[in-house]
Amino acid sequence: GEEHYNCISALHKSMRGSDENASLYWLARMLEGGEDPLYVARRLVRFASEDIGLADPLALTQAVAAYQGCHFIGMPECEVILAQCVVYFARAPKSIEVYRAYNNVKECLRMHTGPLPPVPLHLRNAPTRLMKNLGYGKGYKYNPMYKEPVEQDYLPEELKGTDFFKERET
Repeated sequence: GEEHYNCISALHKSMRGSDENASLYWLARMLEGGEDPLYVARRLVRFASEDIGLADPLALTQAVAAYQGCHFIGMPECEVILAQCVVYFARAPKSIEVYRAYNNVKECLRMHTGPLPPVPLHLRNAPTRLMKNLGYGKGYKYNPMYKEPVEQDYLPEELKGTDFFKERET
C-alpha cells in the first residue's frame, strides 16, 4: 500500500542526503518486507542519473550492474548487491545539472507554438542526389577532421544562443 511508496521515498531522500545508515535501513526495511529487489534496482537506475548525474558518471554503471546482479541471482543473495549500490549512492557527490537541463528542453518544446523549427540543412544527411541538390549537409564541418574545435551551429536558428543548462525552470 502507501507504505511501499513511503519507504522508496525515504530511501531516495536518504541517499540524496548522503546518509548511508538511513539508506541501508530503508533498503533493508523494503527487502525484508518482501519488496521486489528488481523494483528497488530500477529505482536506483533512475536515481543514478537524476540525482548523481555527471557528478559521478560511473553511478549509472553501478546501478545497471546492480540490476543485472539482482536479475541473475535473486533474493536473498542480491541484497548485498543492492546494499553496496545504495551506500555508493549515499556517498557519491550529487548533481542534478542534466536533470534540470533536460526538463528545460521539455519545457521549451511544450511552450513552443506552431510547428517546431526544422533541422538545419547542414545537419541533415544527404543519402540521395536530390537531397544534396536541396542543400542537405552543405557546409557541415566534420569535427574529427579538424585539429581544433569547429564553430558550427547545431540548434535551429530560432534557438540560437539558447543554453538549457542556464535557463531557469518555470
